[in-house]
Amino acid sequence: MYERFSSVIQYFELKRTNEELARENAELRNQLDKNSFYAPMLPEIEVDTVAAQQYRYSAARVINNSVNKHFNYLTLNKGRKDGIAPDMGVISSRGLVGVVLNTSENYSTVISVLNTRLRISARLRETGFFGSLYWDAGSYRYATLSGIPAHATPLVGDAVVSSGYSSIFPENVLIGTIDKVTIDQGEGFYEIRVLLSVDFKNLEYVHIVEKLEAQERLELEKLSEDD
Repeated sequence: MYERFSSVIQYFELKRTNEELARENAELRNQLDKNSFYAPMLPEIEVDTVAAQQYRYSAARVINNSVNKHFNYLTLNKGRKDGIAPDMGVISSRGLVGVVLNTSENYSTVISVLNTRLRISARLRETGFFGSLYWDAGSYRYATLSGIPAHATPLVGDAVVSSGYSSIFPENVLIGTIDKVTIDQGEGFYEIRVLLSVDFKNLEYVHIVEKLEAQERLELEKLSEDD
């Protein structure tokens, strides 16, 4: 009887435990991104200001999600009061999830990778060639990577990651692995089917990614576009 009672208690404790793990993972990401080092000859920690923390991570829970529409979105239990704003990236422990679209005081909506309106700058981790990743409204397990040139020689099983060229995601966030490779001989570019690393039907906790100097970068790049 005690064993059964303990099992029931453990079941109801799972939600709280998972939330704590998500918060701890977000904090670990923050620590890893700070790029500080300790100089044993000096009395204190020295911070490498050139490679200072570029991203801040915060944990959130998915409270609504869809995978079977052309335009799929998620709803998270964090909003403006938690510092969440549109155009922040969203990832999970398994890989890239989407981009924050709208926020209210307590909630935010996310445009999912499984949305035909979203395109993500992605690259082949092994060779560095980059292209554009999009979802074609087919299976929720696959997306398509286009724009990879014919001399790139992608292989089935190679990893596809974020390029880092946008101000939304850090580089090298896993997106998936190459499942199938075809080439358009006329265009000279590959069309690559990517098996997504995130199972969007089993997504409960995510990390929201804030680029700390995003506005400065966007303003500078806009000056170049206006020339």
